[in-house]
Amino acid sequence: MPDIDIHVRDGVQTIRLTRADKKNAMTGEMYDAAREALLAAERDDAIAAHVFLGAPGAFCAGNDMNDFLKRATAKPAPGQTVIGPAGEFIRVLPHISKPMIAAVDGLAIGIGVTLLLHCDLVFATQNASFTAPFLNLGLVQEAGSSVVGPNRLGYNNAFELLVLGARWDAQRGREAGLVNWIVTPAELEARALGVAAELAQKPRQALLHARRLLRGDPAKISAAIDAETEAYRTLIVSPEAREAFASFVEKRKPDFANARAAAKAKG
Repeated sequence: MPDIDIHVRDGVQTIRLTRADKKNAMTGEMYDAAREALLAAERDDAIAAHVFLGAPGAFCAGNDMNDFLKRATAKPAPGQTVIGPAGEFIRVLPHISKPMIAAVDGLAIGIGVTLLLHCDLVFATQNASFTAPFLNLGLVQEAGSSVVGPNRLGYNNAFELLVLGARWDAQRGREAGLVNWIVTPAELEARALGVAAELAQKPRQALLHARRLLRGDPAKISAAIDAETEAYRTLIVSPEAREAFASFVEKRKPDFANARAAAKAKG
């Protein structure tokens, strides 16, 4: 499958992003493939855990910005969501019953960060870098991180990461509770896959019950996703968001004041 590789071995499903030339920025096809893999595993008793992998230097650079710009400037048909495959992917995350583990080297941006908030264990190298620049794009946090962010990191840390858009290194991620272990690049995948294999050997029903009890009610996270989605519907087509996406693609500094003024002048 282009840009993503799904593999199952010894009870562990690996979901590897392989779009390294674009720093593993997510396309609609990649979101769809990852979502289908997670849902298929829910029906497969042979799979006990998932491991998300990227490429050296790039775990996931977030959503493909050209895709974002295309959706921001298109007029959706009546009843059509502007969120698309990304929204469908994040909607399944609270309902995955099996442990999820991530191995991060290099960039983790946007969904590359909010996905980690749904993972039970996160390995990172010293080269890892975490940033969630949603506000810079004229948007809000995603994937239920309005709930799982403060729950996992505490309110102040969540605000720093998700609203201020601070860039965290591996050590800061470890201190805040986003990262469990900092390891070398050479041992990253082996450590993550080893822990996943260890979980796969544990009593399955006890594992699933223990995880569910720790994570709490998924309905609360789903409700946060719904609220975030409603905000996205408005914000993604706003003048500021369109200016943010366009300036990113055109590699220039955004001019939000001019974008607001131009939109006001048009009425």
